[in-house]
Amino acid sequence: MYILGIETSCDETAAAIIEGGEKEIKVLSNVISSQIEIHKKYGGVVPEVAAREHVLNILPVVNEALEKAGIKRQEAAEKIDAIAVTVGPGLITSLIVGVETAKVLSSVWKVPLVAINHIEGHIYANFIGEPRVKFPALILTVSGGHTMLVLMAGHGKYKIIGETRDDAAGEAFDKAAKLLGLGYPGGPLISAKAAKSEIPACQSLALAGRQNPKSIILPRPMINSNDYDFSFSGLKTALLYKLKKDKSWKKRIPEYCAEFQQAVIDVLISKTVKASRDFKVKTIMLAGGVAANQELRRQIQEKIEILVPDLKYTTDNAAMIASAGYFRALKKDFIPWQKIKVDPNLELR
Repeated sequence: MYILGIETSCDETAAAIIEGGEKEIKVLSNVISSQIEIHKKYGGVVPEVAAREHVLNILPVVNEALEKAGIKRQEAAEKIDAIAVTVGPGLITSLIVGVETAKVLSSVWKVPLVAINHIEGHIYANFIGEPRVKFPALILTVSGGHTMLVLMAGHGKYKIIGETRDDAAGEAFDKAAKLLGLGYPGGPLISAKAAKSEIPACQSLALAGRQNPKSIILPRPMINSNDYDFSFSGLKTALLYKLKKDKSWKKRIPEYCAEFQQAVIDVLISKTVKASRDFKVKTIMLAGGVAANQELRRQIQEKIEILVPDLKYTTDNAAMIASAGYFRALKKDFIPWQKIKVDPNLELR
């Protein structure tokens, strides 16, 4: 089964072709047109600018995805079995470009449509290749807009057991990077600076300061709470107060980055380990853009057995949308092109 995936939820215009089979999901093409350089000067994504860029890029990206998959445009109607498109959550103007494109292609090619939740797409990045997933599964989903723990009883069966009460982890990285004068996007910049720190961040607050009196110490919000929720807004505020008191902070940016990153990682791992034990899951997965963070990947794999997606499928891409679409297409979970709609606040359910 050949699935065309389309993803335009934020500032990446993406299209992919996957071939789904009983034992393997094979990516035939995965094309992404990034807008990072455009939005850098604004310090974040500007919705109106993102939408205009999507309009310019969407058809060339789809055509390139078909070409790289070895499918001629005149053969697409015969070879493509379904079109999977992100309908939310995300920026409404960006989502509209992808959905309207999918509707036109569905109508012209007479190919059925599958509506995909963006978070579901991130989860299904773990199913690309030869999936080793056994249910029930627990997914730590960490991105710029979402941080949550999801129980997955089976394909398309989700229950959110924990989520952020304020800032998502990726959003916190962006805000911290702005405070430190690093630029946008914050996650990769903080990670790169943290790697240059001469004073390692302490992974235990109980030992912090005793291991190295020069250590910068930030809180681990809600790490000991009895639930599975997260909160990162206070961590950003704690960083702000530290910087105000430290007149020489500009000379210690790598150390501040290392400690901020470690604080986020400690909370994410602690909550995931707790949930995995409490719910006795058979598989644990990592998903979302922050899943590209090498320290998070390394440290969480040291603590628990966890599936991590290939790096190229962690940030926004269409292969993950097509992967999710394949499993919905198997159940014939289609929607007529006349009825598909975007929902910028779409919940995972």
